[in-house]
Amino acid sequence: MRILWLSAGLLLPLDKGGKLRTFHLMRHLARRHEFVWLSFAEPDQPADDIAGMSAVAAEVHTIPRRAIGKNGMRFKAAAAAHVLRRLPYAVGAYLSRAYQDRVESLLSAGRFDLVVCDFLPPVANLPERLPCPSVLFTHNVEAEIWRRHAGTAGPTPKRWLLAQQWRRMLRFERDAVRRFDRVLAVSEADRETLRRLYGPLPPVDVVPTGVDTTYFAPSDAPEQPGRLVFTGSMDWLPNEDAMLYFAREVLPDIQQQEPLASLSIVGRTPTAAVRRLASTGSIEVTGRVEDVRPHIAAAQVYVVPLRVGGGTRLKIFEAMAMGRPIVSTTVGAEGLPVQAGTHLHIADTPQDFANAVLRLLRDEGERRRLGRAARDLVVERYDWSAAALELERSLIAAARRREPHTAAVPEAAAAAR
Repeated sequence: MRILWLSAGLLLPLDKGGKLRTFHLMRHLARRHEFVWLSFAEPDQPADDIAGMSAVAAEVHTIPRRAIGKNGMRFKAAAAAHVLRRLPYAVGAYLSRAYQDRVESLLSAGRFDLVVCDFLPPVANLPERLPCPSVLFTHNVEAEIWRRHAGTAGPTPKRWLLAQQWRRMLRFERDAVRRFDRVLAVSEADRETLRRLYGPLPPVDVVPTGVDTTYFAPSDAPEQPGRLVFTGSMDWLPNEDAMLYFAREVLPDIQQQEPLASLSIVGRTPTAAVRRLASTGSIEVTGRVEDVRPHIAAAQVYVVPLRVGGGTRLKIFEAMAMGRPIVSTTVGAEGLPVQAGTHLHIADTPQDFANAVLRLLRDEGERRRLGRAARDLVVERYDWSAAALELERSLIAAARRREPHTAAVPEAAAAAR
């Protein structure tokens, strides 16, 4: 098949969960299918990032766009400007006449068997009608993320703003998932949430999460006593919330009983609030690193204290593949085929989370037992090649639909015109 793949940004560098998932899935399918890639790119994006896309795409088209960092006044001003607009900021920020024109040019110039929108932002730039079948790849249920953000914010103006964005995302996501011929979810939990919120829907298929179990493998490097680690993109609001929550409400209880306990926060673009955590002396904030494996290997416990989020957590699968013991919230492990007590420990209150971490810090046998079971699970069932086969089946099924595309135009397309 010849597939037009629409995204908000390049996959390289591979420093975010969604980018990793898409890259590994496309890498396997590119051996049998031709992908034409369109996304935004930073004006000064390294040439190697664009050249590296040849591993997954036969053609790469980019539209220049300067991303707004989440730490400065430009971001606050841009977010404030969306308060009076109908689209959620997370989508409306990607409205682009240049992107719309390029989509229409590609569709008119070449025959495609399928169009795939990766995440929601590209939907805002689609033409009113598509000449071929279409698929929406949802890595999260975005409205659920915003609902959870609002639920953890407390009675403040911030909560009102988050609730506003949640309601807008609910409307936009509802229109988007109904527009496509097929929808992809990354877990059974997400599929059921989509159906509960937005049904009736077109077919919704689950494409499971995978992991490179050769790259992420157990290490012989020594552990650092008391070291805890979290990895993830630190400009993603659920990850920021998780670290602020853990540092303020969980880590002090751990350190009261284990004074040597420390935390390493590993991931790109930490927000100002996350960077300030490093001032305590027992918390390390690394920013982007070339290789997360040494940081994971050095930790005695991998923590996932997420209170907000959706989709599946590649970070957990990577830690599992390395045989590391994990403590997670229910939200942190949501959508993953893991059993509490067998592959990881689940704890949802600050005290329970602290107690689970303390238990592992003090019990080497328990750390090894959890680590072995976790590693065995991902090696046996969750290689990327198996996930890619599920994706391929779904794309082929979608491409077989040839009747005219008559679904309603989502709000984003109408607002862009």
